[in-house]
Amino acid sequence: MYESINNYINLYRYNIALLYIRRVVYMDIRKFIIFLVAIPLFAGIENLTLSKALQIVKKDNLDIKIAKFNEEMKRYEAKVATGYSLGKLDLTVQGMKSNDAGNVFGFKLQSREATFGDFGFDEFLEPLGGAIYGASQGVAPSDMSGLLTQQPKNLNHADSRNHYVSKLTLMLPIFTGGKLHNYRKIANRMYELSTLDTQKVRNTKIFETKKTYYDITLVENYIQNLSKIISNINRLEGVVRNMQKEGYAKDIDLLEVQARKAEAKSMYEQAKLNRELAYQYLSFLLNREVSSIKRVSDMAATPRVSKADVSKNLDIQKALKGLEVATMAVSVERSNFLPQIGAFAEYGSADDKFLNEFKDKDFYTVGVQLKWNIFNGGIDKHNLEKAKLKKMQVASQVQLAKKGIALHVKKLQSEIQTANNNIKSFTAQYRFATKVYQNYHARYKEGMVSISDLLIKQSKQLEMLLKLLTAKNSRNYKVFELNSILNRG
Repeated sequence: MYESINNYINLYRYNIALLYIRRVVYMDIRKFIIFLVAIPLFAGIENLTLSKALQIVKKDNLDIKIAKFNEEMKRYEAKVATGYSLGKLDLTVQGMKSNDAGNVFGFKLQSREATFGDFGFDEFLEPLGGAIYGASQGVAPSDMSGLLTQQPKNLNHADSRNHYVSKLTLMLPIFTGGKLHNYRKIANRMYELSTLDTQKVRNTKIFETKKTYYDITLVENYIQNLSKIISNINRLEGVVRNMQKEGYAKDIDLLEVQARKAEAKSMYEQAKLNRELAYQYLSFLLNREVSSIKRVSDMAATPRVSKADVSKNLDIQKALKGLEVATMAVSVERSNFLPQIGAFAEYGSADDKFLNEFKDKDFYTVGVQLKWNIFNGGIDKHNLEKAKLKKMQVASQVQLAKKGIALHVKKLQSEIQTANNNIKSFTAQYRFATKVYQNYHARYKEGMVSISDLLIKQSKQLEMLLKLLTAKNSRNYKVFELNSILNRG
């Protein structure tokens, strides 16, 4: 019997242990699956192409999103300006209770329920009727002047009364001298200006994205060239060590090579940090993590420019829109010399019960108002003259923008051409410096030149590499700036 009980206990313990193991395994598997699913959320984009990056930056860049929000707000402001021309219709519902004599009588009157009894005629007619009856029976009438001083109780001490008023009120501008029309046009132009601002922000972010891609490509090429230079220094260090063993090199020669190697490694590490910083900035522009890109050419294509291209510049377009706004502002100020005409209409009903007998107790009011300023100390005249001067100022700014942008485009074209010539020169000098270094390296092995002469030639090679990199980077910046000015996206 005891053995059976022990068997049951052992079986129970086994089942409990099995359930625990299954639960632990299930939880581990679930955590592992969640981890696998979450990995893509933390991993950056790999081998991202420039075209895909431009699509992402247009969609997800935070500065562009903020500009779009501002654009949407301007669009609604334009709709608000349009709404003012359509008038205003208000529904008013009032519920009141009062025992004020004036209010109660007014409530009854507005509800079309006022009676002669509300004036105290019940207190006036009885003595008046008696006097008339007595006169008809030949009785001399008594003095009736006291009736005039009688205070009617129903009028002065009215009971409290509820009052509900429901009405629709329409106010409509008929003629404003073109003021509302021009306000509407100005609001629309401001919305169009905001779209140009959004486009300018978009062009800037496209410019920065492209430049970052070319910067990364240049620094990658620079890192590769530095790696080759470091490899050459390592080989040179091996040669110097071998020559030192044979007595053809001194300790100072080895130290000089090692110092140059340390300098090259420092430049190599700095280049890697610059690459990391460029990737961080690219991730900031795209609003998502980027681990690697697909490299582009290290030289951006030189854009061709025509006079029509210059006119597409966003600053010029904004200046033209500003001139239109200034012209409309003159019309707005001129409208102050014209009359303002508006119409209004009101329809409703009142009763001591909400919406009771609405049709029987309804009322309406219609009217027209004309307002025309005759004299205000010349303020309108001075504001009009100020608006005209502002229009002339903006017109001059448009001309300045056109000429300034054209001059800036010419300047960039000249700088790009100069950079192209410099790049050709530095490329040739870099190749020559590389050949010279290789030649001196071979001559050093034969003992024909010193290690200092060899390292000087290597320094010249590195100097030309840096100048070539700087020239390409500067040229690409000018190219992208020119494309941005020409509004080519």
